[in-house]
Amino acid sequence: MARKDQVTGKGPMFGNHVSHAHNKVRRRFNVNLQKKRFYVPEEDRWVTLRVSATTIKTINKKGISAVLKEARAKGMPLA
Repeated sequence: MARKDQVTGKGPMFGNHVSHAHNKVRRRFNVNLQKKRFYVPEEDRWVTLRVSATTIKTINKKGISAVLKEARAKGMPLA
């Protein structure tokens, strides 16, 4: 399974690890993914999503129904 947020599609970024001697080596900045269950009252069921910590904060602010509606409108393949 790819390290991607199931709602936003956000994935890892790439950059350089820079030493004190200024040597550069490629590295990854992974997304802070969490496996979380959300209750969707409109569908009367629980949905398990693998989402980033920032997406969890967005869901807490807007509500799971609004976030899922936006994600489906953008074409994200959600259950």
